[in-house]
Amino acid sequence: MRDVHSAPQARAGEAQRATWVSVVVNLVLTLAQLLVGWLAHSQSLVAHGLHSFSDLLSDFLVIWASRQSAVPADRAHPYGHGRVETAATLVLGVSLIAIGAGILWESGSRLQAGVEAPAVGLLAFWIAVLTVVAKEGLYRYLIGVAEKLRSQLLTANALHTRADAASALVVVVGIGGALLGWTFLDLLAAALMGFMILRMGAELARDAIKELIDTGLDEVQVAAIRATLAATPGVLGVHALRTRRMAHQALVDVHVQVAPMISVSEGHRIAEAARARVLREHPEVLDVLVHVDPEDDLEPDLAAMRLPGRETLLPLLQPLLADLPPPERVVLHYLGGQVEVDLYFAQSSLACAGALSEAEARLAGRLDELPMVRALRLNCVSAP
Repeated sequence: MRDVHSAPQARAGEAQRATWVSVVVNLVLTLAQLLVGWLAHSQSLVAHGLHSFSDLLSDFLVIWASRQSAVPADRAHPYGHGRVETAATLVLGVSLIAIGAGILWESGSRLQAGVEAPAVGLLAFWIAVLTVVAKEGLYRYLIGVAEKLRSQLLTANALHTRADAASALVVVVGIGGALLGWTFLDLLAAALMGFMILRMGAELARDAIKELIDTGLDEVQVAAIRATLAATPGVLGVHALRTRRMAHQALVDVHVQVAPMISVSEGHRIAEAARARVLREHPEVLDVLVHVDPEDDLEPDLAAMRLPGRETLLPLLQPLLADLPPPERVVLHYLGGQVEVDLYFAQSSLACAGALSEAEARLAGRLDELPMVRALRLNCVSAP
């Protein structure tokens, strides 16, 4: 059985450790880029410094969301707090869109106005190179932790860092061109970096919105879960399999078909076995809701819904059973739009098997009076 309390807490702790590493790296790079970019007159390096500052804010967002998502389920949040990660990812995506659009607008306006930019200092070039190396190293570390924890938010932060490395490379080219005399390249690099940031934010926001509107798992994952359910002993069929994401995990609900004449308790046991197999073999699944069906009800059986319930049907059967002793137990099977009835009598109440057969034959001839009843079977109980 899974430890539902310690696992989320351990996961949150590892995610926070990785994020604190990111905080330190981004803090150093932010200060270096802003200071050197201002002193060396590099618009693209200043823009990238502001972007690194947004990384710093996103790091704190990750830390907060990781702590919140690790809070155990409660009455108000019966499925846990995993969607906090999704909401935080959406906030991060929207913030990137705003930052990217701002940088793109400012740089584009300067380029269009043809503003003469001051000469860029050489130190800006080396700081940009250092930023590329640091960001790429940080990305490789974060994506490794994100894949291990299957964290959408940590993956988003890692991809954000990779985008930083790519945009910093654009800054290197822009500053290098400015040092060679093409001063407009620094502004062009800043504009391109703004576009890259905006695009990454749009992708993150899109993925978060897809999860918030209950987008299911991909076809490969759904097929694997279906195969696991179908392989459970006692499961005759699987239908109405639905999935939806919950942060780094998923919720599953499904209908499984079992033999129609087994007991409720046996059907429940099969359902629990199917649920346990999915949770064991698919760690990305948080929970499974299994509905047991005696037949394939992929299409709603309106005829079955119109059939009378036990409280109505038993009085209708009384005239047919008037010459028989009271049954100890009555089992009703609603199958194929009709009802099959099993009556269980104490062995002492019927003289012999012959009497049982005669009673069955007599009742079969009178079933036309109750067209909703397909079959009526009499059984002897030989033990208490």
